[in-house]
Amino acid sequence: MSTGDTLSHHNKQIVQRVFDELAKSNPQPLLAHLSDDFRFVIMGSGSWSRSYDGKETVLAELFAPLRARLGRITTIPVRLIAEGDHVVVQARGRNTTADGRAYDNSYCNVLRLDNGRITEWVEYCDTLLIENVLGPPAAVVPADR
Repeated sequence: MSTGDTLSHHNKQIVQRVFDELAKSNPQPLLAHLSDDFRFVIMGSGSWSRSYDGKETVLAELFAPLRARLGRITTIPVRLIAEGDHVVVQARGRNTTADGRAYDNSYCNVLRLDNGRITEWVEYCDTLLIENVLGPPAAVVPADR
């Protein structure tokens, strides 16, 4: 097995474990593998679509509003493809909002890893579904107010 194949295999194992746990609504392995300079990008033109730069920003401005609307978040992996430091994950969400509405989006996620840490996550999904079911993300209120 070449060095590139070994890296691909190792990265795919990490992402597989993360998504196996996300399928059980357990975010802990994901959180444990995020780098401090982690960046999450939601492609598209909706109100959630943008680059969330830095782990703290992702947690506060993306993950917190999602958890507020969905509570437990379940994302089920369908297919993983790895090449070098990138792993592509086709996945399906199986979620219900706090007010009982189904939120079952489909995703293509492109993750980049460096030394076993997830440094970037680019997500392609139905942004119109996000808008229709979740509405816009909550406004962030600075901690000093």
